[in-house]
Amino acid sequence: MVKQEIPESELEEVQPVKIQLPRTSESESLKKIRHTTSHVMAMAVQKLFPKAQVTIGPWIENGFYYDFDHPEPFTEKDLKAIKKEMIKIVNRKLPVIREEVSREEAQRRIAEINEPYKLEILAGLEEPITIYHLGDQWWDLCAGPHLENTREIDPKAIDLESVAGAYWRGDATKAQLQRIYGTAWEAPEQLTEYKRRKEEALKRDHRKLGKELGLFLFSDRVGPGLPLWTPKGTVVRSLLEDFLKQEQIKRGYQQVVTPHIGRVDLFKTSGHWQKYKEDLFPMMGESEDEGFVLKAMNCPFHIQIYQNELRSYRELPMRLAEFGTVYRYEQSGELGGLTRVRGFTQDDSHLFVTPAQLDQEFLNVVDLTLSVFKTLRLSNFRARLSFRDPNLDKYIGSDEAWEKAQNAIRRAVETLGMEHFEGIGEAAFYGPKLDFIFRDALEREWQLGTVQVDYNLPDRFDLQYVAEDGSRQRPVMIHRAPFGSLERLIGILIEEYAGDFPLWLAPVQVRFLPVSDAQLDFAKEVADKMRSFAMRVEVDTTGDRLPKMIRNAEKQKIPVMAIVGAKELEDNTLSIRTRAAGVPSQDLGAIPVAQVLDRLKEAIANHENF
Repeated sequence: MVKQEIPESELEEVQPVKIQLPRTSESESLKKIRHTTSHVMAMAVQKLFPKAQVTIGPWIENGFYYDFDHPEPFTEKDLKAIKKEMIKIVNRKLPVIREEVSREEAQRRIAEINEPYKLEILAGLEEPITIYHLGDQWWDLCAGPHLENTREIDPKAIDLESVAGAYWRGDATKAQLQRIYGTAWEAPEQLTEYKRRKEEALKRDHRKLGKELGLFLFSDRVGPGLPLWTPKGTVVRSLLEDFLKQEQIKRGYQQVVTPHIGRVDLFKTSGHWQKYKEDLFPMMGESEDEGFVLKAMNCPFHIQIYQNELRSYRELPMRLAEFGTVYRYEQSGELGGLTRVRGFTQDDSHLFVTPAQLDQEFLNVVDLTLSVFKTLRLSNFRARLSFRDPNLDKYIGSDEAWEKAQNAIRRAVETLGMEHFEGIGEAAFYGPKLDFIFRDALEREWQLGTVQVDYNLPDRFDLQYVAEDGSRQRPVMIHRAPFGSLERLIGILIEEYAGDFPLWLAPVQVRFLPVSDAQLDFAKEVADKMRSFAMRVEVDTTGDRLPKMIRNAEKQKIPVMAIVGAKELEDNTLSIRTRAAGVPSQDLGAIPVAQVLDRLKEAIANHENF
């Protein structure tokens, strides 16, 4: 069979814009609607395109998808035809019938229709094997759940959205498939609202705005998932780093720097090699005994700094912090702009504390995280207690250690009175976490900051300190990252602010707009004075008419525009226009230069608008 070649750049875009609507989107009835609609779509595709083979088709947040192996790319025209056929199927009011079959019977039926992907899926299924039929017209292997009849689907509340490339089983060495995304809701009004929010999301998309504002880019020659930061984007990164470093210094953190690679043996001791080998970049070297890998996490390196000498209880808590870049071999189909990349920088810190210090240090870390969110104007979040699932075997350490760690997190959120919920199975393999789940202006949820309690890595590395009575004791580790990663944070901030960075974070804070060449020298002189106070300033030297210069500055989302005409030159003033996220542009009129400087310095220092 001839396979279409899908460029790497398209394979990056598998994930659709993530939109959340009211909590009805999480209802069991809506899950059944979406799951059943995915089967209706697959039936429609195979009726219109008999050569198409189906693979998997789950419901997902906001909708569903199905992956197809088909020799020709699906087009927008094809999607319209598929949707039309779906409506016909829905209106036929077909019963959805569940049938249990033996593995042998399932194999026989699959062989009859010659669909090898189904055989692979069947091999991974546990009994009972269930098949769902749409009337007597179409069937697929599926665990359900589904509606009882297609009449329960409102044809005015479904739509097909896009086609993307995807690898079979998410493996880049396997067949390239075509993934058709759709959405389904209980009522047409929900679909309308979803489309409105999706349109708004597309306007805010950080990939689109990042390109328009010249903040970052991706290069096929460098590789997918590896962002390149332009001078303006680097300003934003640096400002965020400097902001957090200053907050950490106030709280007794010490900055460290560690290498980008390390021995395989280091990650074997930590357990990361055994647990996440497939997510690491390929080993460098001929054997695991001498091999090196790109680091995927910073904690084993910080442990080595702690372990370099025997510590006294007087040195604890020891708080080591690093903006450390790590590398994880995410599948191409899982990449998405800055929010899912292969190389990213964590605002990582590891605290080594005595058991008696644990509760207070944990509270201090949460206080730092909340302070960071407040400055960044990220207020709409919930706390998730990410605990282990005792039924899974992916964790290390004793039950006693896990109970102590989880109880410490529970005590912290109860002490703070934080709204929280438990996420069973969301823990790291070495310890539970307190994750901050942020909901943005479009009702989408993202994990940002995280705080983790870890009794296990100190055991695995045999960490010690000398207690007050002279005995050797085991410290507890707190893993902590208020930002999570700079890349994801900046992507989220771009979308949350719709590109309108607050004054202190804006790559360019002030742009001078001289009305004519006669005011150009004055504009440059005042701009230089602002730069002497570390303000980021540009002068528009295009010679365009004032309305066009204003439009261009608005497009670039410059927070402060300083208009200089003959009157301003004569009076040593600047006519100020401002803009900010969620605030209409304001014309503040002529303000003396000295006063503009003072107001700018104060606003920037206090993280406020002009």
